[in-house]
Amino acid sequence: MHSLLERQIRKFLKKEEKGSQDIQGFIKAIDRSYHNYEDQFSMLQRAMSISSQELFEANEKLKKEANQQKKVITRLTDATHILQSITVKNPKGKNKNKELTGVELAILIEKQATQISEVEKQREVLLKDLEKSNKELNEYANIVSHDLKSPLRSINTLINWIKEDAKENLDPNIRNNLDLIDQNIEKMDNLITGILEYSVINNKSRNQKSDVQLIGLIEEILQELKVPKHIQINTQAQLPVVLADRSRIKQIFKNLLINAIQSIDKEKGVILILFEETSNFWKFNIKDNGKGIAKKYHDKIFQIFQTLDDQKKSTGIGLPIVKKIVEFYNGKIWLESQEEIGSTFYFTLKK
Repeated sequence: MHSLLERQIRKFLKKEEKGSQDIQGFIKAIDRSYHNYEDQFSMLQRAMSISSQELFEANEKLKKEANQQKKVITRLTDATHILQSITVKNPKGKNKNKELTGVELAILIEKQATQISEVEKQREVLLKDLEKSNKELNEYANIVSHDLKSPLRSINTLINWIKEDAKENLDPNIRNNLDLIDQNIEKMDNLITGILEYSVINNKSRNQKSDVQLIGLIEEILQELKVPKHIQINTQAQLPVVLADRSRIKQIFKNLLINAIQSIDKEKGVILILFEETSNFWKFNIKDNGKGIAKKYHDKIFQIFQTLDDQKKSTGIGLPIVKKIVEFYNGKIWLESQEEIGSTFYFTLKK
């Protein structure tokens, strides 16, 4: 008990009462009560202190959660506006900035999720129909190609029989006309083949990927082309190995090399095959010292059936095939050229 309190109590007691056992017991009882009160008060203060800290922390946590929920609702509202603009035909600007409650937001999301689900189902049906149509179209293209080539082969055979039967007795003018017919038959055959190849480039089922050794591929192409003796073709020593459909990569290099060989108008022709490596692409260039191509034709030559060949021997489908294959592999193709000096075709293939 506090000493001041004890002195104040004794002050009001009579002299004979101060030594009484009852009074002493009374003072001790007060003392015990006093200490018990202090302990309880101390415990209460401590408890209030702990509760206040917990309440403060809980309050801060609630504030953070409320802010996060507000951000989530704002983003969901923005998302639903975007979805709404895609799936629902609303007047322009209607409900654009409307604040939505949680329930309204949930209802709207549910509604639009249902619409998206229906759209996805329709999309799957359309994709299956498209896949079926593409398959039928490819089969039809093969049939048409075969049916168109069949009479051409027959005509070619008949012309050869006429030449063999007549031998030296055939009039030179007639023989010349038969040769022209034969050349046009060959051109028509190449055109049909080119159209078929062009039509199936985007068919991914025909894209049989493998490691393509470009050095060996170029050698194979050069043997098939029978390069004229006055033309020299030089290849960079270490061409890369690319992961792609071998037949398609062969089409790219073969068509570009044919184009380069046909452009050579000088006594000594030189064609270079080079490449560079970037982080995501292989960059190739095929350079020749041919007659060159005027700037105004740089885009035209990549359009189907467009040709600069005055003699009309070209089908005008080789470079469009190259462009389509390059783009199939997420690459680009372009041309740099100077008339009478030569041309360089650049193209990239994604690694």
